[in-house]
Amino acid sequence: MEIESRVLLLAIYKKKEEETLLEVVQILENAGVFSFKEGKKLLKGLKNEGFVDGENLTFTGIEKAKDAELEFKI
Repeated sequence: MEIESRVLLLAIYKKKEEETLLEVVQILENAGVFSFKEGKKLLKGLKNEGFVDGENLTFTGIEKAKDAELEFKI
């Protein structure tokens, strides 16, 4: 899994309850992680891989996000 996908997973895991997935993509675009178009493509890939269902992470997605959190911890 590429780093941008792991960052997106972690951002979804850490998102506020009222934020949508597209708002998370927009926040990451504003931070310069990727373009909005690329973020939507990555989000679609995460959905296809079974990490995201609707507006939430699946159990597998949560586990991958926790792994990414440990990986990015300094």
